[in-house]
Amino acid sequence: MPRTFSRIGVVGLGTMGAGIAETIARNGYTVVGVEATEESLERGRQHVAHSTGRAVSRGKLTEQEQADLLERITFTSDVSAVAQCDLVIEAVVEQLDVKKGVLRQVDELVATDAVIATNTSSLSVTELSAATSRPGRVVGLHFFNPAPVQKLVEVVRTVVTQADVLEDIAALVESLGKIPVVCGDKAGFIANTLLFGYLNHAVAMYEGKYATREDIDAAMRLGCRYPMGPLALLDLIGLDTAYEILETMYRQGRDRLHAPQPLLKQMVIAGLLGRKTGKGFYTYEAPDSPVVVADDRTPSADDEPSLKRAIGRVGVVGTGTMAAGIVEVFATAGYDVTYVGRSDDKVTGVHSTVERSLDKAIQRGKLDEGAKADVLGRLTGTTRLDDLDDVDIVVEAIAEDRKLKTALFENLDEICKPGAILATATSSLPVISLATATSRPQDVVGMHFFNPAPVMRLVEVVSTVATDDEVSETVRALCAEVGKVAVSCGDRAGFIVNGLLFPYLNDAVKMLEAHYATADDIDTAMKQGCALPMGPFELLDVVGNDVSLAIQRELYEEFREPGFAPAPLLEHLVTAGYLGRKTKRGFRDHSAR
Repeated sequence: MPRTFSRIGVVGLGTMGAGIAETIARNGYTVVGVEATEESLERGRQHVAHSTGRAVSRGKLTEQEQADLLERITFTSDVSAVAQCDLVIEAVVEQLDVKKGVLRQVDELVATDAVIATNTSSLSVTELSAATSRPGRVVGLHFFNPAPVQKLVEVVRTVVTQADVLEDIAALVESLGKIPVVCGDKAGFIANTLLFGYLNHAVAMYEGKYATREDIDAAMRLGCRYPMGPLALLDLIGLDTAYEILETMYRQGRDRLHAPQPLLKQMVIAGLLGRKTGKGFYTYEAPDSPVVVADDRTPSADDEPSLKRAIGRVGVVGTGTMAAGIVEVFATAGYDVTYVGRSDDKVTGVHSTVERSLDKAIQRGKLDEGAKADVLGRLTGTTRLDDLDDVDIVVEAIAEDRKLKTALFENLDEICKPGAILATATSSLPVISLATATSRPQDVVGMHFFNPAPVMRLVEVVSTVATDDEVSETVRALCAEVGKVAVSCGDRAGFIVNGLLFPYLNDAVKMLEAHYATADDIDTAMKQGCALPMGPFELLDVVGNDVSLAIQRELYEEFREPGFAPAPLLEHLVTAGYLGRKTKRGFRDHSAR
């Protein structure tokens, strides 16, 4: 039977500590809130008062409930007030020596069976626990900001944490209406380890001028449905905070991917810390404002792309899900589309797929029967590549096989009229290898749609070293014409989205492989702690482990970065045929679903 804590101390009433105190008091516990000075104590008191006041104004608390909550918190600058607490949570500044000093004080004051917790987000819980006489009764209790709202709490065990302490703390977290995930003592724990590796990689991508800040952020928001792009998120977190977390993670793990990017350090030194200073990767209308304003890096209206080449008829090669979706996108936007399949059955299948999709749109009130007839009337299916001789752009969307694609581009080069744009929807292969198979590499470009193409708004427009500027601009303008958001990038493995997404997924597999945390806890941490739509293992099973492994291998081959080497566990699952939902088994068993 888990222990019931009756009196809980919180030492440190900054934004996080005050939020923790409020959360605990809101759930009926008696709280002792401690700050070092009367001034900081008053700030902590006001923070709780304002936060609960907002909850009252939103109907989340009644005025009486707010009064009762505040009554349950004793605010004091005397740390000895925690002596009668059976749990004390340290939430002071993220500095090892300061935290050690607090834990020593608390250790001397509380009873021998009391539990001591640290809210550190990156420091070693083991090292902190060693500052006390009871390391087995010290645990990490990492709340996320804002604590009253965020559901996730990482419960961090050390090699000496007692099992009953973990059980008691996990039960407490659940009683607060939170979701506990248990993990080992490693810098960054679950969420920050995976999140900040991804954020650091995004900084490297921007620092290397691979893509603009706007395109990097739009790509991850629209391509992965993330709530924020990585550079905007860094501005929100604070670049100084991000730098310190990465630096701590690197010192502990020596993973080069966690070494803070030079640009990050330079921005911190320059005082460009993000929203709190009014300038970071973006510029804000005032310090602490969320409102982005134009600066010297903001694209102007004059930068809007235009159709440098006339586009009237569109060709699509392929009959799979992606090809059918691309056909629908262009036809719905008013373009006549000629699509090519290997057999009459395949060609008919595309028509049927588009028709089913349009019927669903009608059922949802997004389309009427007349519009459906118009769209279908713009489709011409054929088994002859030669029927593409009059298209202005052709989009290749066949199997992700370099030999097949190369042979196709050789044929398109011979068939398509001069000036026609040859685009590939590849998600991972080098576009230049297809361009050089033609006599017109200047007309070849990547046009990476996301699945399902009629729904997903993002298209990555990939320019090679040979692509003509007017071709890239025309394709970007065409994307806008068909209701998509184009982001521009160079021709390298993964482009923007997969280049950032798959190293993060690979890191999650390595974390599971090391038995650091369970797949369920890792998924929960990323969904609840980072507000991602899916956890990494849910996503891997949807994408397909074979597809994921192929992309990860491409990234490793391209960049030769040791940290990009596919996790052995991923390779083993693919070898065993555990590919995810499509085979009913991947990281999880889907046979009963």
